[in-house]
Amino acid sequence: MKRALLIPFTLAVLLVTAIVAYWAGRHGNGSAATSADQSASTGSPAPAASAKPLYWYDPMIPAEHHDKPGLSSMGMKMIPKYADTGADQGVVRIDPATVQNLGVRITAVERRALPASVQVPGTISWDLRQAVVVSARVDAVVSKLYARAPYTNVAAGAPLADLLAPQWSSAVAESQALQHVQSDEAKALRGAAQQRLQALGLSPADGRSIGRGGQITLHAPQAGVISTLDVREGQRVNAGQTLMTINGLSTVWVEAALPQAVAGTVHADTPVTVHVDALPGQVFHGHVETLLPDIDMTTRTQRARIVLANPDGALSPGMFATVQLNPSPGQAVPVVPDDALISTGEHARVIVAEDGGRFRAVAVHAGRAAGGYTEIVDGLTGGEKVVISGQFLIDSEASLSGALDRLNDPAAKPAPATGAPMPGDHP
Repeated sequence: MKRALLIPFTLAVLLVTAIVAYWAGRHGNGSAATSADQSASTGSPAPAASAKPLYWYDPMIPAEHHDKPGLSSMGMKMIPKYADTGADQGVVRIDPATVQNLGVRITAVERRALPASVQVPGTISWDLRQAVVVSARVDAVVSKLYARAPYTNVAAGAPLADLLAPQWSSAVAESQALQHVQSDEAKALRGAAQQRLQALGLSPADGRSIGRGGQITLHAPQAGVISTLDVREGQRVNAGQTLMTINGLSTVWVEAALPQAVAGTVHADTPVTVHVDALPGQVFHGHVETLLPDIDMTTRTQRARIVLANPDGALSPGMFATVQLNPSPGQAVPVVPDDALISTGEHARVIVAEDGGRFRAVAVHAGRAAGGYTEIVDGLTGGEKVVISGQFLIDSEASLSGALDRLNDPAAKPAPATGAPMPGDHP
């Protein structure tokens, strides 16, 4: 009876012992595999068996740390993080095989002057220096208009309008009556009469051609286009009232809208090239005359006034244009490909590659960008090697190791990249 009970009990003990041994061996292998995986991902040697983890974390949530193993808030199994004893805490190490597998590409930081050529929109307008106003010098009636519509082309000296003004008639009659008097007193009066005619806007030729009742013909003072016509035939006008405005077209203005980042590189006499959609294939060359001292509050742009020669009158006010400005290149500065920058909104950084598979996150101050490159105002001096592909994976590892926390800590000054002294350092 006792022997029959002993056999099942012995079998049960052996089964429990086997299960415990299997579980212990699997747990040990899992921990070793985890350490090996972590070592392979960072290129660091596996921690010693006696090493104590700093904390446990989920690679999907690197900012979440726990003081014991288990599952993260996402339900994933956490892995331990060990201290990298004796290593530079601002550096991430990756073995060459892993670098190759990740497709990491590296390029040298060059010093060059970025091309400053930039294209902006513009609008053609009148050259207001060629604008002439034709006005009435006395109270009169417009008896006839020779140019009856705006935007009529007129030649210099062409008749514009006939005005009937009794005040002109009396002034001309007085001047003519004094022409034949030879006394000294009459000579003085004759001079005063001529000055009165000039004040009324009459030339000696007008005085000789004035008709009965003070009718006189006004002529165009220059060739151009009647841009505004403010009177109609038969209308009564007062002294000083504007009748029409004549604009010349030998030159025109182009007003270009410059972003504030570009306006700082443009100055007077900067050469420009203008293309007009209405005239495909034609290229117009000019220069910036001045930067207008006001900023458009809606678009935050500054206007540049450009003068273009227009001898054949092909350019008309209101046309849209594309303006290419070519300011002189600035000084050579460190530049990196746009892909090398890691921007977080408030800060920017690059991953600098050092010898021995070492990578360091370096804070930089980015400047102007052009042609696929970005200026580095501060943080690099030229000659360093930066990562342009795969840098986000290295940046994530730097975040896990705490390197970025030290980089963003105002009290902790980041160390410069190997072989590249920071600005202001002295040997």
